[in-house]
Amino acid sequence: MEPENLNQPMAREHLLLGHPVALWILDYGLFRVNANRRVIGICGFLIRTSAGEQLLVDTGFPAKYVRDAVAATAEDGLEVFGTVLHCGPENLPAAQLKLAGTSLDQIDLMIQTHTHIDHVGGLDACPQAPIVMARAERRLPKPLYWGAAQPMDWPARDYVLIETDTEIAPGLQILLVPGHTPGQLAVLLRLPETGSVLLTSDAISRPEEMAGGFAGAWDASLAHANGERLMTLATQQDAVVIYGHCPTQWPVLKKSPLRFS
Repeated sequence: MEPENLNQPMAREHLLLGHPVALWILDYGLFRVNANRRVIGICGFLIRTSAGEQLLVDTGFPAKYVRDAVAATAEDGLEVFGTVLHCGPENLPAAQLKLAGTSLDQIDLMIQTHTHIDHVGGLDACPQAPIVMARAERRLPKPLYWGAAQPMDWPARDYVLIETDTEIAPGLQILLVPGHTPGQLAVLLRLPETGSVLLTSDAISRPEEMAGGFAGAWDASLAHANGERLMTLATQQDAVVIYGHCPTQWPVLKKSPLRFS
């Protein structure tokens, strides 16, 4: 059951006061997918606004994968999908944020693009920060996590639930793009120097999905339609596109402590 009054923070025109001025890509480790043995990066993001507000987008694998990835994989049954190649202490959100000069207790808002295991591990890491996510995802009894494994509960937190594309700050839009999961989100922001940046998350994990049919998606046809919508929007905005798990893009992306501004 959903808590009451989840959308109260959106009562004013924007949830945040400032506009985006900096973006950091956070490195949460490496994973090898059994299908085609693709090696993919696990990413999150830090966004800072002109008002000094800080937003954390996704949090990678649960910390148990740092302690013992083999045991955690067996516990979750993840071996049928792939192998965690690297997930060290330096790949946890706290360490990645430290590289960007901040910390978990300074996060003002969390954005949860969806609730699969490699995005939701630190869902409860910032108790002071409201969580922005899709209402369709929050309606699920538990976070999706992985397959039949659903060990996580929803943390007691203020939630801002997205039911349509929503501008939460000047120049920062949350896009509702279901398909990969019922409540998949993407993020479109405009930076002073870089211009528009589209964070597709797993709405488009890699460009090849557009022709490959979005195999394994919760709703492949819906995923394709929203993938097309995102790519059209990226063209219209002349946006830099950062895909969710692109094996060729990931190695060349500049990551924290480097930033886009």
